[in-house]
Amino acid sequence: MDRYYTIDIAGMKRDLLLCPLNDNLYIGAFIMFGDVEITKHCAEKLLEKAPEYDVLITAESKGIPLLYEMARQSGHNHYIVARKGPKLYMKDVFTTKVDSITTAKTQTLCIGSDDVEAMKGKKVLIVDDVISTGESLSALEHLVNSAGGNIVGKLCVLAEGDAIGRDDITYLAPLPLFDGEGNPIS
Repeated sequence: MDRYYTIDIAGMKRDLLLCPLNDNLYIGAFIMFGDVEITKHCAEKLLEKAPEYDVLITAESKGIPLLYEMARQSGHNHYIVARKGPKLYMKDVFTTKVDSITTAKTQTLCIGSDDVEAMKGKKVLIVDDVISTGESLSALEHLVNSAGGNIVGKLCVLAEGDAIGRDDITYLAPLPLFDGEGNPIS
């Protein structure tokens, strides 16, 4: 039988399916793909909390709709997506490795020289859907710093587990972890 957790994200509720990481630990699956209403809502609420910035960046792929909507609402015509692998159009590729809680293997995040030029000396805002272990965030920070960008903020829709206590991120709602019975543990 599926279990769900109802979360309120800055005034909008969603039921998140609980998914097992192992027999004793579950996470709430927050999926923005296909949910235009929550994507627009979260983009608006994050922009209200965002410091002044020049460039937006996220990691492929779940943060893309959010970043697009934030760029659209704020009038920015450009944003950067750190890709999960080098693409033929990328020149002078910068890479970093990341171990995400929701991915079973180590991934590579990449940006090309055009992205580096777009960030060099600029105020960069890192955006993601969920920050949990912080591994994806660290990988993005590494890429921005390597490009010579100035990180002015780190925003996400949900802070999960230990990330809830971090003071270096801004988020819209906390998301606990869950025990094997589906009870919040964090």
